[in-house]
Amino acid sequence: MSSRLPTADPARTARLRDALRSADFTAEGLLDLLGAPAYAALARGETVPAERATRGDGALETLVRLFLLQRPVPYGRARAVLPVDDCLADGWLVRSGADAPGAGAVRAGDTDDAVRAVVDVRPYGGPEGQDWWIVSDLGCAVGGAGGIGGHGPTGVDRSQLVLGVGGASTTLAGLTVRVPVGRALDLGTGSGIQALHAAQHATHVTATDLNPRALRFARLTLALSGAPEADLREGSLFEPVGDETYDLIVSNPPFVISPGARLVYRDGGLSGDALCRTLVQQSAAHLNDGGWCQLLANWQHVEGEDWHDRLRSWVPRGCDAWIVQREVQDITQYAELWLRDAGDHLGDPARYAERYDAWLAEFEARKTKAVGLGWITLRKTGADRPSITVEEWPHPVEQPLGPAVVAHFERQEYLRTHDDAALLAARFRLADEVVQEQVGLPGAEDPEHVVLRQNRGMRRATKVDTVGAGFAGVCDGTLSAGRILDAIAQLLGEDSVMLRDRTPESIRLLVEQGFLLPVTDE
Repeated sequence: MSSRLPTADPARTARLRDALRSADFTAEGLLDLLGAPAYAALARGETVPAERATRGDGALETLVRLFLLQRPVPYGRARAVLPVDDCLADGWLVRSGADAPGAGAVRAGDTDDAVRAVVDVRPYGGPEGQDWWIVSDLGCAVGGAGGIGGHGPTGVDRSQLVLGVGGASTTLAGLTVRVPVGRALDLGTGSGIQALHAAQHATHVTATDLNPRALRFARLTLALSGAPEADLREGSLFEPVGDETYDLIVSNPPFVISPGARLVYRDGGLSGDALCRTLVQQSAAHLNDGGWCQLLANWQHVEGEDWHDRLRSWVPRGCDAWIVQREVQDITQYAELWLRDAGDHLGDPARYAERYDAWLAEFEARKTKAVGLGWITLRKTGADRPSITVEEWPHPVEQPLGPAVVAHFERQEYLRTHDDAALLAARFRLADEVVQEQVGLPGAEDPEHVVLRQNRGMRRATKVDTVGAGFAGVCDGTLSAGRILDAIAQLLGEDSVMLRDRTPESIRLLVEQGFLLPVTDE
């Protein structure tokens, strides 16, 4: 099969999109056809359950076999579902006999006059129920380069492969702040997923990638999904955009910390975590005032160095930052993860061991003992006293998290501009879906401690004392914090002045973590 990619003639692409939608080749349609177990298996790159679920000759089954399972489909059957001549003309499909390389066996009853997909076309549901389709290299929709098996594109250097939707893509999409903006930049666009999302709330979208094939796939994804065209530019990091500035920068960069740069879609090619550090440090110069930069990143845990301090040093002047470490892997786990991603475990054992050793030697040379994985959000505020939060939170969170990200930075701005006296004069209300848990021995008269737990956003939990629990429970936005504390002091027989002196720190923590929300007169 040729490595040539499809073109996206507007009229013919619109007819293809209509045909896909008419056949219910959508995320919801796939779930209904395959069932939850086979649908989840397909997302993991396991095709056998989907093969069993698509043994019929219905329209949706035909499209699943053609675009997701990369199996040949008889020309007549494809023509009943798709504008086949359009697809052949634009290169979405090619005519192929049963003995075409890398395509799998034709089922019994199929003729040699078959068509095959040139690219993977995968249904993807937009945040408001949109039907979108992500276009990527065959066999690379999930699972990395190691997932292509025998169905990958021929004539394509593996280092230039373009992946489709993965967990990282959907995490970043859910994390991104979705407010109307004038200009958005998707840096390292890959198959165009983040650009597709940005096109829904940005007037102008620029998408860049070092890999020219990725830009062609991004164009196909946007066109097939019916999104406006993006300004596509080739190059590394911010080089393609010069001194241009944006209201939103999103990036799922090649963040893998590896020896060398074998695979463009994942390996940064710079020393250690330098690519992510460079991206963060250079972002401020490309942000408009109030602009956002959001990216996924990996970072080294270096012997003798606090990882919190390492990441704080990345934050550029004039930006607030929220950095969340979601996972930590020791260097052996990390090396094995990405060796499997490349498919090295399927090849020569001696070659695998050689590459494994190279990863460990690289980590040893950098004194790296582990690797952190997480997300970084910056907002350009120009504040003299920036708010920089670096934390570890490996627990489940609510997705999409974008609204919680906005709220976090709003709370940081509030706390920056309110001293203790202002906090005591302010009014607060308890956030929605916060519950109180009492922990102690069965039958004990008093709990050992009280926990406030959120069921929204970051789903945080924090210990509070009796005063903190009582204070939070009374906050309904009507009384100032100081008046509530005076009432609690009287109830507990404490000195109100001393209680006012010691409590603002606790109030500040509850506001910072989103348990208490400031109430204004606006």
